[in-house]
Amino acid sequence: MFRTLLFLLAMASTLVVKAGHAPGTGKRPAAAPHPHVGMWVTADGRIRQELLPNGRYEEERDGRKRAYTGRYTVSGDHIDYFDDLGFTATGDVRDGILYHEHLVLYRER
Repeated sequence: MFRTLLFLLAMASTLVVKAGHAPGTGKRPAAAPHPHVGMWVTADGRIRQELLPNGRYEEERDGRKRAYTGRYTVSGDHIDYFDDLGFTATGDVRDGILYHEHLVLYRER
């Protein structure tokens, strides 16, 4: 009886510890990235802005990789940018198009 109770207690503890983890990995499943995460590009391809899933962005200009880098936050379809050099900018996604200050960027698929 005592061994059965001890076994059941051990099983219950294991289930509690594993709860919320991806089967067979011991890790929590990653949350789906925000729908705006990904690569955005101007129509002429000169400016490429990647919104990374970790809240960072990297912008390429005229082939110069990482010309601008920083962090961003999203509230609905509004994006606030905080560049590593200290300046800020905003953007809004409307009808699948990112309007970022004076730029118009399209989702790269």
